[in-house]
Amino acid sequence: MRNWVLLRGLMREIRHWGDFAQQLQQQYPQDRIIVLDWPGNGQLNMQISPNRIEDMVQYLRQTLAAQGHHAPYHVLALSLGAMVAIAWAQQAPNELASATLINTSLRPFNPFYQRLRPRNYPQLLRLLFSSAAQQEQIILQLTSNQSQAELLPQWIAYQQQYPIRRSNILRQLLAALRYRSRLNCPAVPLQLLASQCDQLVSAQCSQTLAQRWQIPLYIHPSAGHDLPLDDAAWVLAHLQLGQPT
Repeated sequence: MRNWVLLRGLMREIRHWGDFAQQLQQQYPQDRIIVLDWPGNGQLNMQISPNRIEDMVQYLRQTLAAQGHHAPYHVLALSLGAMVAIAWAQQAPNELASATLINTSLRPFNPFYQRLRPRNYPQLLRLLFSSAAQQEQIILQLTSNQSQAELLPQWIAYQQQYPIRRSNILRQLLAALRYRSRLNCPAVPLQLLASQCDQLVSAQCSQTLAQRWQIPLYIHPSAGHDLPLDDAAWVLAHLQLGQPT
């Protein structure tokens, strides 16, 4: 039995995985699938979000231990979550059996305009001053390239149940923007999944990282930033490629 840890990104909670975790469980029925919320998100919305990626790693390791889980872990991480996975792999490589990193970006490997496309800056600023419905509509437009109209009322309900504080949005943004990775590749089996048509983060970020660290990269031709949402089957197929039996 293997332990999987699924990590999402900015302003997202475990329910935003939709049925992906269940599909992963069906693919690996003997494995344990672990999904966690970041402080400030979901059921932890009243907590203060860490403003450093390293503090998110500490929270993650402490929470997994407190819940009785044991390393090594296979990590599947998206966006901000992938930054945390990289920092974790650099801090404690013995705790990770593998990591699949989806649509991530890292300093110092790529410039700011590839890590967060400038055309989205006004929309991201609007998140700080918008209603729950407006926030979720913006996020869905930025992260999915598929027709997801049926999801919007559901996501709005999540946000209304566990509203995200403006201060926590800023703290999570700050953590992502100021994190600087070590130059050397972690001593952990890694692979990258990226969306060629990601509206939020340029696929060049994953391409550069793949070249610098000499790790496998698979590029989806049409999905958006939230690749597991837009094409869960593609992600699951590439996990089979990337994971040892």
